[in-house]
Amino acid sequence: MKGKVFMYLFIFAVLFILYQFMNAKKAKTAYDAKISYLTTAVTAKEAAIDSLIDVNLDLMYFSLEGNEDANSYFEDQGYDSKKLALTISDQIIGQNAAGKDNPIVPFSGMSGGNMTINKVRLLNHKWILADFSDGKHWGELFITYDLNEEGIVDFEVEKSFLYPLNN
Repeated sequence: MKGKVFMYLFIFAVLFILYQFMNAKKAKTAYDAKISYLTTAVTAKEAAIDSLIDVNLDLMYFSLEGNEDANSYFEDQGYDSKKLALTISDQIIGQNAAGKDNPIVPFSGMSGGNMTINKVRLLNHKWILADFSDGKHWGELFITYDLNEEGIVDFEVEKSFLYPLNN
């Protein structure tokens, strides 16, 4: 009787070990497939990130942040270019007033709204691009600016245009 119990326990142990082995083999195959999929996904995401970094570097080429010569121009005059860029942008956008057109924009509001400047981009230590609209009509400005000895910024609109309406 004791021998049969040990034989049944042995057979049960062998079957349990065989079951565990097969289960572990399936789990390993599933984990390997998941690791392969995730490795491919990570490689694709890294390639996308590298592409976006390249695009960002290209966009930074014509910006005050990416222009070392323009930054050193301001630093030579004793200004922090990042703070100055924010100040200039705030000064331009700050001229937007409720019920009035922005005085920098050479067009008046045509659809019941007022021309306001929405976005400003400093290209270097002398040039600015700005986007404006009245809610229906929109356009862009090319502005030159100069920082005089008193620290006052003088703006001059060189070129401007309105996009045609698409009806």
